Amino acid sequence: MLAISMMAFAFTLAAIFTHLAIKNRDLVKATIFSAGQSTAFALIFFLLMAPDIVLAYVAVAVGIYTVLLLYVISKTERYEEGE
Repeated sequence: MLAISMMAFAFTLAAIFTHLAIKNRDLVKATIFSAGQSTAFALIFFLLMAPDIVLAYVAVAVGIYTVLLLYVISKTERYEEGE
C-alpha cells in the first residue's frame, strides 16, 4: 500500500514539474524542472523494481540531457521571448 501511495506522489510530482517546465520562460529553470520530472520518473521505476532502467535513466535523463541543455542555453539567450 505504501508503494502505491509513493507512486501516486511521484506521478503528481512529475506532472507538476512538467507543467512548470512548459510554462516557465527562463530556460535554465525549465531545464531544472525537467530534471526534477526525470527524477520523479526514476523514483517510479525504482518502485516498480527495475533497477537497471533506473541506472540508465538517471545517467541519461538527469545527467547527460540536463548538462547538454544547459550548455546549449549558455550559447543562446536564457529567456524565451513571449507574445
